[in-house]
Amino acid sequence: MSFPEEFLHFIWQFRLYEYKNLVTTAGETVEVLQQGGLNKHAGPDFGNAKLIISKTTWVGNVEVHLKSSDWLLHQHQHNEAYENVILHVVLEDDKPIYRKDGTVIPTVVMKGLFSETLFDRYLGMVNSTNDFPCQKQIATIDQFLIDGFLTRVLVERLTEKSVAVYDKLAQLKGDWDETFYHFMAKNFGFKVNALPMEMLAQSLPQTIFAKHKDQPLQIEALLFGQAGFLNQNFADDYPNALKKEYAFLQKKYNLKPIDISLWKFMRMRPQNFPTLRLAQFAGLISVSNHLFSKVLTTKDYRNSAVLFENLPVNAFWQTHYHFNKTATKVSLQLGKKSIDNILINTLCLFLFAYGKAMKQENYVTRALYILEYLSAEQNAVVQQFVDAGVDVKNAFSSQAILQLKKCYCNEKKCLTCGIGIKLLKQ
Repeated sequence: MSFPEEFLHFIWQFRLYEYKNLVTTAGETVEVLQQGGLNKHAGPDFGNAKLIISKTTWVGNVEVHLKSSDWLLHQHQHNEAYENVILHVVLEDDKPIYRKDGTVIPTVVMKGLFSETLFDRYLGMVNSTNDFPCQKQIATIDQFLIDGFLTRVLVERLTEKSVAVYDKLAQLKGDWDETFYHFMAKNFGFKVNALPMEMLAQSLPQTIFAKHKDQPLQIEALLFGQAGFLNQNFADDYPNALKKEYAFLQKKYNLKPIDISLWKFMRMRPQNFPTLRLAQFAGLISVSNHLFSKVLTTKDYRNSAVLFENLPVNAFWQTHYHFNKTATKVSLQLGKKSIDNILINTLCLFLFAYGKAMKQENYVTRALYILEYLSAEQNAVVQQFVDAGVDVKNAFSSQAILQLKKCYCNEKKCLTCGIGIKLLKQ
C-alpha cells in the first residue's frame, strides 16, 4: 500500500512529528504556534495556521503533499486561494515551489520526523480483514471517548438523511405535513415494500384523505385501490365494499393505481404482508390528519409511540393477511419494534430536519432525547460492535454505529475517526 496523503494530514494535524527541530529546506527554523484547522472543502488543507519562520510570525494556510511537485500537478499555481500558503509540508521535496510574485514558498520535509511504527499501526488497521478495522483494539478505548465520537457521528447521519427531506419538501412546495406523509408511507413499507409505498403516496396526495376524514372505509378504499389490490373478484363483503367505493373515488379524482406486481409477499412473515401494513396505515390516516403537526406538539418524548398505538384497523384483518385468504389470530397493531423503527427513521429524522431548517434547536434536542429513550436496534452491524466490547446503550448509539460502520469503517477512514485517531496516538 502506498503512503496516503491523508496520513501526512494526520501527522501534521496532531503534531505527531519532531516539532522542536523543525526547519525548512532553506535551513530556516520553524515554530508551530497553531497548525491550523483541517479544511474538508476546496482550497488549502489547513487554514488559519500561525507559525514563526526565522523569527517572523506568519498567519495563513498550510498545504500538504507527498511530493512538492504535486503542487504543480494539482494546478495550485493557477488558483488564487493558494497564494496565502505560508508553509508547504511534504514527505519528499523534489522541486521548489514559487508564488506568483516569484518568492519561494517555505517547505518542510516530514520524512524521518515521525515514527515508522505509527504508520505500521495505521497499515495494520486499514488492511485488517476483521468486521471493522479496530475490532480487536476498540475495547481498550474509554467508553466516554467512544460515546463522544458517536454523538458527532449521529448528527452527521441525521444531517445527511435530512437532505432527502429537504429535497422532497422543495418538490412539495414547502408543505411539511405532505412531506412527512410521504416519508411515513415509505417507512410503513419497511425496506421490502418501501418503494411501492412511496409510489403509492406520490399517486395519492394527503389532501384527498382530508376530504374523507370521517369515512374510514373510503380511506381504506383509496389506499387499497391505488395499491392495485382491488382489481380482482372477491367473496367477502368488505373487499367488495372497498371495490365499489374505489370505483367511485377513482373516477372522481382521476386516479391511476400502481402496478400490483410491485408488492412483495415472498419470504416475509405474514405479519409484515403489505396488505396488513396498508390496513394499519389506513388506520393511522383515519385518526391522524395533519400528523406532523401532532408530532410537533407532542412535547413528552416518551409518549411519541402513542401516535402509532391502538390504530382503528378494520376487523376484517383479524382473520386475514390477504383479501382472499383466511387466517387465525392476526395481530392488528404494529409491534414495538415496528413502532420504534418508525420513530427512529421518520419521526426523529423530521424533528431534526425541521429544527435545523427553522433554527429551533428544541426540536433537534427532542429528536436526540427520543433516540436516547428507545432501545438499541438489533442487527448484524450493531452486534459486531457489541461483541467487540462497545456498550450500545440505546437507539442513539445504534444509529451512530450504523453511520460509523458505513462512512468510516467501510471506507477505511481511520484517520478522520475519533476512535481510530485515539488508537493510533496511543
